[in-house]
Amino acid sequence: MKKVILITGISSGFGKQTSELLAAEGHTVYGTVRRDVETSPSISMLKLDLTKFESIRQAVQTIVGKEGRIDVLINNAGMHTGGPIETSPIENIKLQMDTNFIGMVNLTREVLPIMRKQGGGTIISFSSIGGLMGLPFQPFYSAGKFAIEGFSEALRMEVKQFNIKIVLINPGDFHTNNSANRRNFLAPTDTNDPYNQQYLKTMAIIEKDEANGWEPKVLAKKLVKIVECKNPRQRYIIASFEQKLAVALKYILPGKLFAMILEDHYKIK
Repeated sequence: MKKVILITGISSGFGKQTSELLAAEGHTVYGTVRRDVETSPSISMLKLDLTKFESIRQAVQTIVGKEGRIDVLINNAGMHTGGPIETSPIENIKLQMDTNFIGMVNLTREVLPIMRKQGGGTIISFSSIGGLMGLPFQPFYSAGKFAIEGFSEALRMEVKQFNIKIVLINPGDFHTNNSANRRNFLAPTDTNDPYNQQYLKTMAIIEKDEANGWEPKVLAKKLVKIVECKNPRQRYIIASFEQKLAVALKYILPGKLFAMILEDHYKIK
């Protein structure tokens, strides 16, 4: 059965690859962007800024006005910041949370009454491995993803009566534009910053892990299967064996021992 799908953030990475594959499967795909980009002519592109509520409302109303329904919402759009908790600029922190969490919440709330009235739907939200464990020098990215985790768990129980399914996606390291985009929102530390030396060392490891990550199409193909699945799982961890193992160890090992493993990987002294 072909579905009407709203996916945010299709200018690059997961969103671009997923929207194109879904459209190729014959689904009616609406993808959101903040600026004009080239995409498949079979995708309907909408301007949307997750930090502006009226932009969110207008995008949803446009789809409902044309299609009369929204079967699947994929909360993909987001941003990355980096820096020490103590010295990160407050404007970076606010933008991170307004985009990755508050914007996602506002969009979900706009779509929920539509799905209730039509008798069901599926909401797929991107968390991260960083939503299951705090990452050094990406604290507000992790905080936003942790918030999505709690929000989705609560939402799943609230909307079960309306046949609305809630799915979480936890990607590991993928080779996307995240590293390059995050550099626009890094804390401007220098040699006077007490965290500078450790910060630079750890961020180099994070960027190396991302550069060696999987291609976005791996996740995009999985998302198409999830969209088309009648009874999807509540969570999909799409990551390397080592990263899946790290998630398992987080819940098995004593906290101090697991922290030592993370500290060793990120060269925290």
